[in-house]
Amino acid sequence: MDAWRYSTQCISVALRVTPRGGRDDIDGLETLANGRTVVKVRVRAIADGGEANRAVMELLAKALGVPKAKVRMLSGTTSRLKQIAVDGDPAKLGDALRRLTAAKPAETKD
Repeated sequence: MDAWRYSTQCISVALRVTPRGGRDDIDGLETLANGRTVVKVRVRAIADGGEANRAVMELLAKALGVPKAKVRMLSGTTSRLKQIAVDGDPAKLGDALRRLTAAKPAETKD
């Protein structure tokens, strides 16, 4: 199961973010205890004043090859679990996410 949903003009991505993670990176997919699949993301920024949120959106924009203005937070501004929208061609964005997460196996979080 994918951690993203398609709409006509964008893709919505479910994330689990680790602030102060030592590096900015997409670590693959993770299945949470409730069965929900999320993309694991870590950023160096701290979770203070929105720094980690900005770093997450910049990381996704760079990884997906879209301008930062095309990435927006839908929910979870103060939570590790976030929902992010990326505007653009949903099929291309989905393929890019699949490539970014495919090299890294899914983990199950208890």
